[in-house]
Amino acid sequence: MLKIWGRISSINVRKAVWAAQEVGVAFERIDTGGKFGGTQTPEFLARNPNAMVPAIEDGEGAMRLTLFESNVIVRYLCARYAPGVLYPAALAQRFDAERWMDWQQTTMNPAGRDAFIQLIRTAPAQRDAPKIAASIAAMEPLLQLLDRHLASQPYLQGAQFGMADIPVACEVHRWWNLPAAAYQRPHYPHVERWFAAMLARPASRGVLDITIE
Repeated sequence: MLKIWGRISSINVRKAVWAAQEVGVAFERIDTGGKFGGTQTPEFLARNPNAMVPAIEDGEGAMRLTLFESNVIVRYLCARYAPGVLYPAALAQRFDAERWMDWQQTTMNPAGRDAFIQLIRTAPAQRDAPKIAASIAAMEPLLQLLDRHLASQPYLQGAQFGMADIPVACEVHRWWNLPAAAYQRPHYPHVERWFAAMLARPASRGVLDITIE
């Protein structure tokens, strides 16, 4: 059975869990990281020497594979269990998906991180208002870009849901659940339509419908 180490409060663990649910593979998730600890044990460090979640193990014996890095895990699960469906067979489509996954990890996530940390994980009296404002200013052009991209197609990769939608939707879920009193979200009609479709997917339950923390 596939094993996923990580707490569901982590955006990166949520990506792995959604991908596993989307491809329909049975899995066990072991709470690790944050208040659960466990990332500094020799056993966990053998799975991920970075001491971060998620980490997975899949397969048996000589075929057992251990992976870390959330977007790599999403790619692997889609490639192994949904080739040609969630993981595109054609190179052009595959690398179109790859670039959006990398964009989420290297551009969108860093832009939104400070607002999330300050508004969700920092006590009100200790919040850094300039950091929040800078994070919002960095994130809004990216949401505008995403809105323009989705204006002409239903999913990130085109006409069909695919692996790229998973990490980007997890990022949008986190951003859109910031406190309304602190952030007045502009209207992004195409992102909103797309995200509603993500929420409607049965496999996203327990991922996109939970409170961020």
